[in-house]
Amino acid sequence: MKYLKLSNWGYSAQRIFIICAFSIIPLALLFTFAYLPVINMFKYSFTDWNGYSKRFDYVGFENYTRIFSDPEYFKVFIVSLYYFVATFLQMGLALYFATILSFKVRGKNFFKGILFFPYLLNGVAIGFIFLFFFKPDGTLDMLMHAVGLGQYTQLWLGNPNIINVSLAGASVWRYMGFNFIIFLGAISSIPKDVYEASDIDGANRWQQFRHIILPSITRILQLNLILAISGAISAFDIPYIMTDGSNGSMTFVIQTVHLAFKYGKLGLASAMAVVLLMIVILVTLVQRVTMKGEE
Repeated sequence: MKYLKLSNWGYSAQRIFIICAFSIIPLALLFTFAYLPVINMFKYSFTDWNGYSKRFDYVGFENYTRIFSDPEYFKVFIVSLYYFVATFLQMGLALYFATILSFKVRGKNFFKGILFFPYLLNGVAIGFIFLFFFKPDGTLDMLMHAVGLGQYTQLWLGNPNIINVSLAGASVWRYMGFNFIIFLGAISSIPKDVYEASDIDGANRWQQFRHIILPSITRILQLNLILAISGAISAFDIPYIMTDGSNGSMTFVIQTVHLAFKYGKLGLASAMAVVLLMIVILVTLVQRVTMKGEE
């Protein structure tokens, strides 16, 4: 009996050793390339470090105060509102098409591919596509002239009043496919028996959507809303490629990149990155509290 206990203890110790041996390298890599940069980011956010000097001074909360008090840095939050509003349009279109294509529609697999295809494209490629689309006498202007709306053509990327609308529209086209697939998967998981029962009761498509589909995908809607808020604040690739933040299109992330690598204000850029991280964490916590409250 004693020998059996020693044998079991030896087996357990060997198992723990093997687990630790295989885990130490991934954990070391995770700490080195994930947690350590975040720790340094917090440290740099309280300094005036320029990114290359060996000496830097601690300035306390001066960088954070500057972000929320200086109009030059605070206005990027206003630009994020364009993308935030666009995400609701994007989610609405994605839910609309996902609902339609969840029923029997001729050629629905073809339309699924068409709607999801933009999400597969590289962000750089999409940026250049829409540069040609919005340029003067480009694709959009030609289409407007063709349908008799030529008098309404604008400098789509040159007018500060509409440039963010144009860029947000390009983001809607690109990311709608992602939301579409998520909604389609959630709707497809609803048992067909529920639809058959509603058909027997005489429910139309709108009633099925309102009383069956919408309540069944509430969690997915909440998840996409969290992703929408995070994506609106962290918009980067399309506005960076198309305008580089000019003409009033500067986003939060573009401003952070410029401060760090163009103007050498890495301390201030780190503070902006910390603010972005805190916003994402706060939104996630609110979402979790809301979901627990519903449970």
